Amino acid sequence: MATAINKTDAFVDFWSEYHLATLTTLRPDGTPHVVPVGVTYDHGAGVARVITRKSSVKVSNILSVLPGEARVAVSQVAGRRPKVADNRGCCGSSNR
Repeated sequence: MATAINKTDAFVDFWSEYHLATLTTLRPDGTPHVVPVGVTYDHGAGVARVITRKSSVKVSNILSVLPGEARVAVSQVAGRRPKVADNRGCCGSSNR
């Protein structure tokens, strides 16, 4: 089960701004797969969501392990204010 993201004011403020991010997932052989992504942050739920296609490598990497066991990291950098959220990833869909 994923743990909640630490929600300090600086963290929430930073993630409320638009920045390109990178998402790192692990391939089945354990090597990292790093891609640029857009991320939304849901402060109330304490989760970051990556917008992607079902057929992407990142989704395949996450689905290749047991539910809730995929290791992921999302990183945004703006000047000297880097923010990283590493946790367990899961895949879901939205009807929005």
